[in-house]
Parts: sequence; C-alpha cells; structure tokens
Amino acid sequence: MNSQRKLKPGQRGTHKLVDEYGDRLLGVRYIYDEKNHLRLKTAEIIIEKKSWQKNPKRIPKNKIIGVRVEYGEVQLGRLVKSAGGRWNRAKKYWELPYGEALALGLDKRIIND
Repeated sequence: MNSQRKLKPGQRGTHKLVDEYGDRLLGVRYIYDEKNHLRLKTAEIIIEKKSWQKNPKRIPKNKIIGVRVEYGEVQLGRLVKSAGGRWNRAKKYWELPYGEALALGLDKRIIND
C-alpha cells in the first residue's frame, strides 16, 4: 500500500467528510493498494476533548543529568560508561540520559543542579 495524498479539511476531496464531521475532522488521507487495485480513503477525527496540563515535575527520558559515583566504585563506573555516560571533569560527576539512570537503578544518586 502506498499513501500518496494527505489533505486538510476544506481541500478538494474532503467536502463530504467536512459536511459529516465538521470541526472534528483533522485530515483525510488517500491510500492506494496497487496489489488489489483499491483506493482507500481514511479520515482522522477528534473523538474526545479533555482538559490537560503539562506535569512540571516530569523529567524527559533523554535529558542529560548528573550521577554521583564514588571513588573506588569501578564496576558502577563501567556500567554507567557502557550506558552512554560521560565523565564531566569540571563538575566531577558522570552525565548520562535520565532514562538510562533510571534503568540502572541510580535514581538515588542523581545530582540536582
């Protein structure tokens, strides 16, 4: 199958769906199935509206954070390095993505700047 046309509401080829769904219609897509010689018409519609607020305490998984690894914890240092961690010489701690720190169970060792 091959998707070739993506249309916004009001464009040619969307009028019947605009009449049916109104403001709920977000887009129309035409998909061509060359094997079965079919043209499929799909519609993206809004089915629910709900209040939502961003959680200010949420930390993105890809945010680089500092992790404390004490001198002599060689195995842990190697583990952090193998997870993509880098040593910050100026600040004297390891830096790695937050998601990796959680996966390694280092949440108690995260340094808050």
